[in-house]
This record gives sequence, C-alpha cells and structure tokens, in this order.
Amino acid sequence: MAASMWRKMRTYVSRKNIHRLIFDPQCAIFSMFLLLIAEVAVNILVIKKIKYTEIDWKAYMQEVEGVVNGTYDYTKLRGDTGPLVYPAGFVYVYMALYYVTSYGHHIRLGQYVFALLYILSLVILFDIYRKTKRVPPYSFIFMCCASYRIHSIYVLRLFNDPVAMFFMYVAINFFLRDRWSIGCLMYSFGVSIKMNLLLFSPAILMLLMVRFGTLKTLLHLIVCAVPQIVLAVPFLLENPVGYVVRAFNFGRQFFYVWTVNWRLIPEEIFLNKYFQTALLILHVTFLILFFVFKWRRLYPGVGFGILMKESPTALSPNQILLPLFTSNLIGMSFSRSLHYQFYVWYFHTLHYLLWSTTQPPIVKILVLGVIELCWNTYPSTVLSSSLLHVCHAVLLYGLWYSPDYTPNDKNLTATKVD
Repeated sequence: MAASMWRKMRTYVSRKNIHRLIFDPQCAIFSMFLLLIAEVAVNILVIKKIKYTEIDWKAYMQEVEGVVNGTYDYTKLRGDTGPLVYPAGFVYVYMALYYVTSYGHHIRLGQYVFALLYILSLVILFDIYRKTKRVPPYSFIFMCCASYRIHSIYVLRLFNDPVAMFFMYVAINFFLRDRWSIGCLMYSFGVSIKMNLLLFSPAILMLLMVRFGTLKTLLHLIVCAVPQIVLAVPFLLENPVGYVVRAFNFGRQFFYVWTVNWRLIPEEIFLNKYFQTALLILHVTFLILFFVFKWRRLYPGVGFGILMKESPTALSPNQILLPLFTSNLIGMSFSRSLHYQFYVWYFHTLHYLLWSTTQPPIVKILVLGVIELCWNTYPSTVLSSSLLHVCHAVLLYGLWYSPDYTPNDKNLTATKVD
C-alpha cells in the first residue's frame, strides 16, 4: 500500500504538474496558499527585526484625539504634520486604532493589526486573481515577498492608504459576484478613508451604466453617497463648509521633496498651476480615449448613451477588472505628485495589467522590477522618476493594444445572472 501511495505521489509531482503549478493560471490556488503562509512569517519578521519609523501615525492619533475630546469642527483638527485632510471614515477607523493601541502608544500592537490587514488584503486579492484565470502562479512571488516598500507601507508606517485599498478590493470582489449595491457601499467606505479611490470612479460609473442602465445606476450612486453623508453628520452639523473644504480638498499643494514621479522637472514647474492643469487635461484625455476606442469594445451589443438599458447578463471578471485597473493606472500616470505610500494604490493591480498585454514575460518582470526600484529610491532622482514614467508609458501602450479589445476574446464572455 505504501508503494502504491508513493507511485501516486510521484505521478502527481511530475514534471508536467510542476510546470502547471508554476505557469498555469488555472493552478494558481496552490501558490497562493503557500505565499499566504510565507507572508505571515515575513510580516512577523519585518515587525520584529526592522525598526519602526514614525511618519504619520502620531499625527493621525493627534487628529482623532481632537474628536475624542469633543472637537467636531474640521478646521480645528490637526496633528504635527498639519490639519486633518481626510474624510470622516478615516476618523472612525483611526479612532478605533487609537483605543486598541492604548491611545496610540502601543505601536507594536498597531503593527500587528496592519499585518493582519495585509494578509486579509492578500486573501481578497488572490480571490480576485483566481477568478480572472489570467496571471501565472509564479508572478505572485513578485506581488508578495519581493516588495520591501509595500511591507514598509503596511507594517512599518501604518498609513491609511492600505486601509482605503482594502475596502476597494472588497468592493471589487463584490462587483465580480454581481453584488453591486454592497460593492458600492464598500467603495464608498473606502473613499471616506482616502480620496485616491476616486481614480477608479470613471470606470465604476461606466460599469454601472453597462450592467444596470441609467435609472438603476442613479440608485447605485445614491448608495455611494449615503455613507459619505452619514459618517460625516457630526462634522457637518458643526461646520459643514469647513468639513467639505478640508476633507475633499482637490487643490491641495504637494511638497516637491516627497515626489516620486516628478523629480525630473524643476520645483518651480512642479508647483506651477499651468503644469498641474496640463496633467489634469492629459488625465481626462486618456480616460476619454480609452473609453471611446477601447473599453466600449469589451461590451459588444451594448448601446452607449445617456439613457441605457439594463443588461440581462452579469459581466465577466475581465470586463470588470480591465477598465477599473486601467482607470486607476491612468490617474497614477498623470498624478500631480506621487508620494512613497501611494505605491499601494496600484501595486497589486500591476500584475493583472501586465498580463493583459502581449508583452513577453521577461518584459513584464522587468517592468515590475524597474517600478519597484523607482519606488525604493529615496530620495527620488531624475533617473528614477524618468524610469517610472517610462514604465507607465510601456504599460499604457501595452494595454492600448491588449487582445482583450478584440470582439471574440473568450475571456470577455458574459455569464448569466443566477
């Protein structure tokens, strides 16, 4: 009997099966499981062996402490790094962390909370990637253990960016399950923590119109709006103008010293309003170009217009993810400034985007490596900023010619709604 079991094991662990476990997207679950176990160990090791560096945690605690002490006027809430500039959801999340970590003093406990957040985020991301059946298992190594900067953002810095992105990926997972109302609710919670999630909003609006038509899209937009109002009630009652101006300040000026993407230009140009306006125009232009010439091809038979009809079928994973992740990438590519913690805004989507192009695997891995190098160069240099823009350009070029935009792509077949 033992010999029989040994023969079965040898048959399973054959060269062909090993090849599939490494390269076949259908077999990604095995590598995902192993990487999750590895990541638990890596996060514990990082927390124990690498020194925590204070950047924003103390300021976060000071900001929410003002609310704890009864201050609901947003214009009076501030920390060492400046005024509170995040929406109300941020206050509630970090107020919970304030109490969990003994008023912000037990930082090590906070690090373990963020390690748990990291693992939960990976579980959700792996579930998303599992549904796409697109990305080969070996690429997940570059998503997990290979990125120092991402681990730093989570467990060494405790930024709010990973919290916002967690809700974004939860929302996407609901979208993939055709549960758009709950997805919109989760998306709105994410926006209430940090506004960067608005970079996904053009694609979300388009997807809602395609799936539900005009009238039901309006209902879903109301679902998105309700949490923003409910969470902000105490602050709106105290000083509504102050809350809106501070929490949703789209005109905030960034510091040149922290920029990752624009070190290649002089500071006077970086701060110039005309330069910032030009970036906004480019951002909108690329969104329009992708919508008109590419994204609409993903939905054959859909009549785009102001008054659209509800679709009888659910959207496939790639019909959902490709516009969402591309919309976010376009926003990142033409951002006024990218700070180091912003890397988490798109890091976990890069693998899907690259494997949606026809670039050779070596080019995809090279792009991932160069992007990682750019985000780990501190302070940024002319070379690192330039290389980052080159990588973004390569990605956008590859996505423009993605085979997904051919009408007969089997990956884009819609599925019947249960």
